Amino acid sequence: MTDLEKAREFFGGDLYATKMTGIQIDEVGEHYARCSLELTDDHRNAYGGVMGGVYFTLADFTFAVSSNFNQPKTVSLTSQINFTSAAKGKKLISESTLIKDGRTTCLYGINITDELDTKIAFVTFTGMKLNN
Repeated sequence: MTDLEKAREFFGGDLYATKMTGIQIDEVGEHYARCSLELTDDHRNAYGGVMGGVYFTLADFTFAVSSNFNQPKTVSLTSQINFTSAAKGKKLISESTLIKDGRTTCLYGINITDELDTKIAFVTFTGMKLNN
């Protein structure tokens, strides 16, 4: 079984992200994940834009995959999302970057774009590694 298959099997247990929201894991590596989401009407607000929570859920799931796959169990301590543009395409793509990997904490940046390469949001997550 490949790492991608293992990650999809394990994180498939995150039913809100994978089943209810529809997020897919596209790539996984050491301290890295790339996830995507096909936008539907269920992801839109009353004005027709994508709900902010959709972007955050995608970023949060990408952080979870990149900080937990083959890593110590990690939870989010803090996060901040900065919106830069509205989605213009039909698919959201998030990609993680490890910024700092400390002994007990870590810092990741998550870039969210659409398939047209529109820069939509940048999210930072500070994680805490759990001892268990």
